[in-house]
Amino acid sequence: MNIQNPSAERDYIPIADHGLIGNLRTAALVSLDGSIESYCVPNFDSPSIFARILDKNKGGHFSITPTVPFSTKHNYLPSSNVLQTKFLNEKGVVSVTDFLPRLENGESTHPLLFWLIRRVEVVRGAVPLRVECAPAFNYARDPHATQIVPDDTIPLQFSKQNKVVFTSRPAASQYLAKGASPQNMSHSPLTLDLRFLPESLLENVPVPEVSLETLDLSAKGHLGLAAQAELTLVEGQRVTFVLRIAPEHKGNGGSGIDEEQAEQLGLNYQKLMAGAHKMRPKDDPVITSELLDHLFVSTNNYWNSWIRKSTYQGSWKEAVHRSALALKLLIYEPTGAIVASPTFSLPEYIGGTRNWDYRASWIRDSSFTLYALIRLGFTQEANAYMDFIFERLKNKNPDGSLQIMYTIHGGKDLEEIELLHLDGHKDSKPVRIGNGAADHVQLDIYGELMDCIYLGQKFGRPLSYDTWVLVRELVDFVVANYKKPDLSIWSVRVRQECFETKCQCPCRREVRGKERHFTYSKIMLWVAIDRGLRLADKRSLPCPRRLEWLAARDDLYEEIMHKAWNKDLQVFGQSYEETDVLDSSVLIMPLVFFMTPSDTRFVSTLKQILKTPERGGLTSNNLVYRYDVNKSDDGVGGEEGTFCLCTLWCVEALTRAGEYERPLLQRAVAMFEDFLLYLNHVGLCTEEISESGDALGNAVQGFTHVTLISAAYNLSRTLANQRSV
Repeated sequence: MNIQNPSAERDYIPIADHGLIGNLRTAALVSLDGSIESYCVPNFDSPSIFARILDKNKGGHFSITPTVPFSTKHNYLPSSNVLQTKFLNEKGVVSVTDFLPRLENGESTHPLLFWLIRRVEVVRGAVPLRVECAPAFNYARDPHATQIVPDDTIPLQFSKQNKVVFTSRPAASQYLAKGASPQNMSHSPLTLDLRFLPESLLENVPVPEVSLETLDLSAKGHLGLAAQAELTLVEGQRVTFVLRIAPEHKGNGGSGIDEEQAEQLGLNYQKLMAGAHKMRPKDDPVITSELLDHLFVSTNNYWNSWIRKSTYQGSWKEAVHRSALALKLLIYEPTGAIVASPTFSLPEYIGGTRNWDYRASWIRDSSFTLYALIRLGFTQEANAYMDFIFERLKNKNPDGSLQIMYTIHGGKDLEEIELLHLDGHKDSKPVRIGNGAADHVQLDIYGELMDCIYLGQKFGRPLSYDTWVLVRELVDFVVANYKKPDLSIWSVRVRQECFETKCQCPCRREVRGKERHFTYSKIMLWVAIDRGLRLADKRSLPCPRRLEWLAARDDLYEEIMHKAWNKDLQVFGQSYEETDVLDSSVLIMPLVFFMTPSDTRFVSTLKQILKTPERGGLTSNNLVYRYDVNKSDDGVGGEEGTFCLCTLWCVEALTRAGEYERPLLQRAVAMFEDFLLYLNHVGLCTEEISESGDALGNAVQGFTHVTLISAAYNLSRTLANQRSV
């Protein structure tokens, strides 16, 4: 049992002890003890208002927690991204249901409400609770004013009820005054309001009384007053809290009369309220029990109906569908872009410096994500992302290249900034926003992108001629540049001044700062040309440089086989320059059909990776490292955990090789089953796993869920084929 003692000073909650909710615009992390730990509004890449996971004192939070010792349970509603937290002790049980509203498919009469809804209901007995809403605007950089004012968005029977209004004051920010970069600084005030609706669900149970008060947390570093409420709820009582960006306009309050007055006048109060509701702007409705019930049911139905479209019928269906639901949360619906992760700067190693902002759309990550969704039958998301990418192809760099990542709005500016005023998760500094790797040369992205476009043609919307011309230009760029070195998939970020001055700070890059002929990039460049040729052949599309493409593809294959192969160690090395360094990214070879999984060279490399680091391999406790950081210093400093992506690539490589060598298939099943043990309590994945089994890195990590789906799909299919033989 996970026993919590609320009287103790609250420390950081482990990264794994969180669930994720979202609305395809942004997402929020909810901790096991009922706190909103990370929340950026209104979009994924907007400044945070809650970031307690990165600074337990001043990062900002919205917590609902019992004031007495309790144990806690966390679960998603079935086939949904609606999250439920239960607090239990001998005297009572309380349920907190969290969601960001979504409209049920086909419902267009109401706008999408950008609300954070937290519904608190006592299931048994009585539970004393403490509610704290402590926003910290603009990554805890902007001060704010707090007011408690009458609430005009509730039925008149609650006419004395108040709400809390938080208004940021960016002009007063000490960080702006010090000349900080304007990126992500709020140039205009942001106003939030916190409202609530108390209800009685049982006869003879009174409506609960809720009184919001201000709370001074300046001693912990907060730059404005918070709000708090002490509640003692009993069975049958429910309070729903709603946090939103306050609308600029103000609607008419209510009907003007309360329920008793309506009865005296012989009027139906419910119809009267419905009329008053219609008079208000649709994005600022009167909060009623019926509205909140509708939002809850509509949101739950949205997720239920979406996952029911899955065509997956294999083994491990629950884990696969949970991964699909997690991936759906990473999609930014207005543009079709997909974020690598909705969180930022969570450490790859506790106390280390590997803390990056993943709230952007990586070409690589997004392409793999689309591969997984297409495999499950979700072609609508594939088409939307393809539209996003094709828009980027119309605005390539002057040399014909693409950036490795874009903002979710399609922009190219992702300036990296260090937020030195935040402590970082468990003192893992620095906290970073933006991403300095945006302009890095990572040539592998063209392979992932072309593979995704190729799959999209098989299962999604066919290419138009104009789009094919753009794609053809992309392959031409690859053919012209496949001989060049790059920074490849594991490239890390570095401050430009550190690189130029050759300083020895933790950001200084050694190996990774120097472009090399990385094997993974060469494989994916081969994929880019190969998929271009396949597209042209299968669709009979014009390809004036077909012979050049064929020659380049064959030349690249021969080059990899000669220059990346280490004859002495019998392995493919990390790069042409360092064939003695093992890198698990080469496991991609059979997954992209570069090489048959039964090829002796690949099998030899695979078996070497499966050895422990002490024996020259990369596998520890059935989990796989990217590479040996002691042999391939990336200059960032600190250690890192095993990489979930690499573990799942290994599972899939074992699966494919296991078709020809049965013991490898058995190892694939064992490794995959072991990996599933490291999913958190609600089935979510982070980026890495420490030696002690703790989750590390940004959560939820899209790449991990993508490879989980792919590994399960291929392992399940292979096992079924084996049984049918």
